[in-house]
Amino acid sequence: MTYMKKYIGIFLFLFCASLFSQDLTVLGKTVNPSDNINDGMIQLEVEGGTPPYSYKWSNQQTPQTSSKSSGLVEGVPYSVTVTDAAGASVTQEYTVDTQSIPEVFNGTMAPAVSALGSVLFWDPFEATGIYDPVVYADVKLVATPGWSATVEDRFVLKQWLAEEGSRVKKGQKIALVSRNDGSVDTVTAAVNGKLKYLTGEGKVIYNSENKEHVIEQGAHYLAEIEYDTPEVVRHPNGDPVTKNIPFIVIWLVLGATFFTLRMGFINIRGFRHSISLAKGKYDDPDAPGQVTHFQALATAVSGTVGLGNIAGVAVAVSLGGAGATFWMIVCGLLGMSSKFVECTLGVKYRDILPDGRVFGGPMNYLRYGLEKRNLKGFGKVLAGLFAVLAVGASFGGGNMFQANQSFEQLAGQFSMLEGNGFWFGILTAILVGVVIIGGIQSIAKVTGRVVPIMASIYIIAALAVIIVNIENIGPAFSAIVEGAFSPSALKGGVIGVLVVGFQRAAFSNEAGVGSAAIAHSTAKTNNPPSEGFVALLEPFIDTVVVCTLTALVLIFTGMHEVEGMAGAQLTSDAFGSVISWFPYVLGIAVFLFAFSTMISWSYYGMRAWTYLFGKSKRSEMIYKVLFLIFVVVGASVNLGAVLDFSDMMILAMSFPNIIGLYIMSGEVRKDLGDYWNKLKSNQLYTKKSS
Repeated sequence: MTYMKKYIGIFLFLFCASLFSQDLTVLGKTVNPSDNINDGMIQLEVEGGTPPYSYKWSNQQTPQTSSKSSGLVEGVPYSVTVTDAAGASVTQEYTVDTQSIPEVFNGTMAPAVSALGSVLFWDPFEATGIYDPVVYADVKLVATPGWSATVEDRFVLKQWLAEEGSRVKKGQKIALVSRNDGSVDTVTAAVNGKLKYLTGEGKVIYNSENKEHVIEQGAHYLAEIEYDTPEVVRHPNGDPVTKNIPFIVIWLVLGATFFTLRMGFINIRGFRHSISLAKGKYDDPDAPGQVTHFQALATAVSGTVGLGNIAGVAVAVSLGGAGATFWMIVCGLLGMSSKFVECTLGVKYRDILPDGRVFGGPMNYLRYGLEKRNLKGFGKVLAGLFAVLAVGASFGGGNMFQANQSFEQLAGQFSMLEGNGFWFGILTAILVGVVIIGGIQSIAKVTGRVVPIMASIYIIAALAVIIVNIENIGPAFSAIVEGAFSPSALKGGVIGVLVVGFQRAAFSNEAGVGSAAIAHSTAKTNNPPSEGFVALLEPFIDTVVVCTLTALVLIFTGMHEVEGMAGAQLTSDAFGSVISWFPYVLGIAVFLFAFSTMISWSYYGMRAWTYLFGKSKRSEMIYKVLFLIFVVVGASVNLGAVLDFSDMMILAMSFPNIIGLYIMSGEVRKDLGDYWNKLKSNQLYTKKSS
């Protein structure tokens, strides 16, 4: 009888609930709080159905428990599916209206960025089923309560409240942890699973004064809970986290590996000779061209050494851990061979006008080098595509992005600049204009002075941080090697860390992109391979030296464990932890990096422009004026997706370029053999020692 009453009660409750419940309704309100881009909001009001509700947003950073999504791109549609406790769901789509020109540009370009990104970052291994990019966690790591990468404290495992190997439930008390001030925190299990101790009772878990603890990745974890089956790691909105292998990285790294083998490890064999060339030992003043070997190298290095070496490396080490540094170095060494091939061809197929101006680079060797092989039509298409991409990249990644980011970095250190982006842009445009109006010889003279100074400041400061923390050298290199070959699942495993390292290196040194061949084609030389030798120093300087030093500063200071901080700020804080005033110097260094990148890319873009629109002085001047206008625009307006798209164009330049390099690699190898013979038989011009 009791059971009968119970069932009747449940039936009546469900009947009444269904009788009086309303249908699930979702009302959404969009908010555009300012003229700034990417600050749109969507606020939902949900009625009816059976609470509680869950929210599945298309924006991956919005939690499933939140009825509000913020930080949205204006002018771009976002979807949300609201589900109640009974399983009823409603899907809605909302778009935050644009109210300023930057928002219109940003919203219009966002789909283009997505489309280009789907090509550049397409994962062929996932598409063919060879590789599952979804990140799985075998264990849930249990962190010390109150720990952060910057905390100064000592945590001791006072007592275990659950036995090792036992099954624990979510919320169960598993340990007591004491701190320096005598306070005790209770640690609870975050998930169900099998408990494994990482620290014994009475042992120190983490001590901020112990340098090994500061550098070692994950030193603050006291236990791990093993899942019954591996769990998918998810974004806040519930989407699985993936570690893809982008096609563009495969394209650049395979090319670099192929050229390393094809040229007989020229990156190693030719290193000593390349230094002799850069020092001017073989500079022939009567050779055709406009600038010396060193000036061509400085111009090309100034186009690659920049914000990516400061902010990009911090992002890579944050995502991939210390192990990403190892793969960054490997990729930098391989990239030296790509630079050798493209810059040798840049000089070989250059065109020198009677007035002394030089027109060279991928546009020339793709067109005329392939024409020599009866591929005239194909060569024209590749050269034209490269030129279009190079012009777009010069206005965006080589110009607006540099002006924008250098202003933000300086405004962060010097408060008087805040809100004065337009005037900063005007001043920068004047400085850039003074240099680029004079052409490549003026650019080369400036970069020849600025690059050694800015690189020296940065390298000396990095070495100072490392020397101050020299006792950390053992733990640091252990973290790099262990992280490269046995990283945690959360870092994406070996493949994930390798991809992050390769990606940062490939994006930073631009080996295979073809941009540097434009600068090197202006060098004074009678022997094209000589400039290839000089060029192979670029990835070494950019990646093996500068990027690695940035990574070591982050690792030596323990900043690689900091999460949720922007790249440039992370690097600035790492330097600031040892040299308190250095963030100000770094701000100025960032400006010099950006300034030198702008003047180099102005030349790259101008040569691509003249290939498309004619080689007249008038055509060059039109390009220079446009370039200077974009400097002001970049500094004064935040263009988000516009900059992302133009930055991607730099990477896209590698598609036509590397195709041509593959086809002409045999020709370069033959020229290299002839050059080695001349060098060995002392047939090259050599400066007489005074």
